[in-house]
Amino acid sequence: MTLITHRIGSAQRRLCTVVLCLSLMLAWSAVHRPAAAQSDDYAAAIAALNADSFRAKQAAIEALVALRQPAAVPVLEAMLDNRLHVRDADGRIVIVGPAGGDRISLTDATTLAALGEVAEDEVSRIRVNNRVRRALRAAIGQLRIADPDPAARRAAAEQLAGDRSPETAELLRAALATETDPGIREVMTFSLAQIDLIGGDRDTRLAAIALLAESPSPAVRGLLAPLVRTGDDGTPAEEDEAVRQAAEQALERIENHLFWVEIALNVYQGVSLGSVLLLAAIGLAITFGVMGVINMAHGEMIMLGAYTTFVVQEAFRAFAPAWIELYVVAAVPAAFIVAGAVGVGLERGVVRFLYGRPLETLLATWGISLILQQAVRMIFGAPNREVANPEWMTGGFEALGGAVLTYNRVTIILFAFVVLAGVALIIRFTRFGLQMRAVTQNRRMASAMGIRSGWVDALTFGLGSGIAGVGGVALSQIGNVSPNLGQSYIVDSFMVVVFGGVGSLWGVLAASMSLGILNKFLEPYAGAMLGKILVLVFIILFIQRYPRGLFALKGRAAEA
Repeated sequence: MTLITHRIGSAQRRLCTVVLCLSLMLAWSAVHRPAAAQSDDYAAAIAALNADSFRAKQAAIEALVALRQPAAVPVLEAMLDNRLHVRDADGRIVIVGPAGGDRISLTDATTLAALGEVAEDEVSRIRVNNRVRRALRAAIGQLRIADPDPAARRAAAEQLAGDRSPETAELLRAALATETDPGIREVMTFSLAQIDLIGGDRDTRLAAIALLAESPSPAVRGLLAPLVRTGDDGTPAEEDEAVRQAAEQALERIENHLFWVEIALNVYQGVSLGSVLLLAAIGLAITFGVMGVINMAHGEMIMLGAYTTFVVQEAFRAFAPAWIELYVVAAVPAAFIVAGAVGVGLERGVVRFLYGRPLETLLATWGISLILQQAVRMIFGAPNREVANPEWMTGGFEALGGAVLTYNRVTIILFAFVVLAGVALIIRFTRFGLQMRAVTQNRRMASAMGIRSGWVDALTFGLGSGIAGVGGVALSQIGNVSPNLGQSYIVDSFMVVVFGGVGSLWGVLAASMSLGILNKFLEPYAGAMLGKILVLVFIILFIQRYPRGLFALKGRAAEA
């Protein structure tokens, strides 16, 4: 009896083990089987995407959304991008991709399995119209609203704002109930408010208007503007008086906010332009303002700095690709050395023989500028050279009510102030700065005190040229590099130096920022070219009244 009981118990244990193993195998199969193969309805909906009518295609898209299959997202995205095709041989729905030459790769839309490569003429594209595209965008957003990736959920919430259906509103409300990310909740809330603004009852619409008014932007203004319009006969477009009044108040608040945002944005853009002028004019403030030399080749020093940046970039790409993000940092001293060396050579070879003869200096340096331009064309060619922004200077951040401030512009603004501070420290606290000021104030007395005025002149000219080269590094990050790059800034640089006060670094700072801001405020009304003409007229009138500029030098240097 005991033996029989033991055998029965062993058989039960073996049976339980078999059942458990079968259960685990079935569970593993259910989890690892492709999601697209788990439902015949899913396969039928995928096949219906190739229906004859666009209305049937929309119905198939709605069916895919109802099935809640994550595998449908790449299929719908492919259809939206015109990459969903039908294989002519067997009518299978496939996603196409490039494979080289005239061949394309195929992926089964139902199972997402690779099907190999075929010729382009072996498949036919599934056609869509604008209504189907809107349905596709809404469907992708609905399927991604529960995606584990926060960026995907945020993008889905933004996409769903364009779909004003009640189903989408309910979907957003359900997603809001479980969303924990504050940024995504804000996007979902405003997307839902945009939907409620059109399709809700009075209380819902009033709540949506109040919520939208908290995010003043041109997009929100565009949503509320139709509610306050009147027809040709004076009849308001919005029949509900309470909704219309709420929209008017919200629009007034938004317009006031956007006005100040525009003012702040113009100031920022003016400071950005001013920083470019500052970098271009600091070196000229030394060569022209301190030494009294009209250097028409100053723009070419900026150009040499930009081309040096291009050479350093290519050297990093060839020999140190892992450090390519730091090429701009290495380009700053390289550009200073190259432009500074050319400046010293220019002063020793030409300019020192023409002191006190401004017209001859102007003509000589203008001729040298043409020589430098042609030399660069012979070495690098006439076409523009592209200098790429490093990763840490690419992109931007949103500020000022929706305005995007780019990292390269912000970096250039900070860089310009650092360069200005460095030049001021060199002139004020170094031995070379002391000798430069002594030679500027009284050359004969400085020579009698043992200062080698000739080399001070050369190094001063080299310093101004080197700073111009550093400015070329910054300018290469906001535009293409060409042999004519410096010509765009030479006239503006002279205007900045003359307007600010010859020989004054504070004058260069004040003049560059004020002219940059003035330009940006004039451009929307007068245009870019007329705005510059008006600025030039203003400077001429100002110099007539104050010949020495904003910050006039005082003492023996000014009297000399």
